[in-house]
Amino acid sequence: MSDYDPSTEDKLRDVVAQNPRYAREAYEFVSETLAFTSQSLDKRGHVTGQELCEGARQLALERFGYMARTVLESWGVQATDDFGRLVYIMIGADLLRKADTDSIDDFHDVYDFRQAFDESFRIELERRD
Repeated sequence: MSDYDPSTEDKLRDVVAQNPRYAREAYEFVSETLAFTSQSLDKRGHVTGQELCEGARQLALERFGYMARTVLESWGVQATDDFGRLVYIMIGADLLRKADTDSIDDFHDVYDFRQAFDESFRIELERRD
């Protein structure tokens, strides 16, 4: 959603109003994650649910560091299943498209949030002698 499009903005506003379980930032993050994942995988086409979840993990860690899980949870996103719900809400609002082979189950339990964001987070320090 990098280009301003009044109809996209209206659709997003309606989605947030009708689905307040998730903060607006969560929907925007999913859209940004889709672009990030496509670029990272050098894909011009379809991104699978599992690929989107992994892209979300990478992007959240890059943007929010050790606070990634806390930020996502503040938006209502507590598991990879939530990414699936967000995607399918956005599909229903014509903000995203799906392939015939896509299923919301593709997002189920892709990884554990605590493991993915807390236990795997590492800060690399430069050693000075």
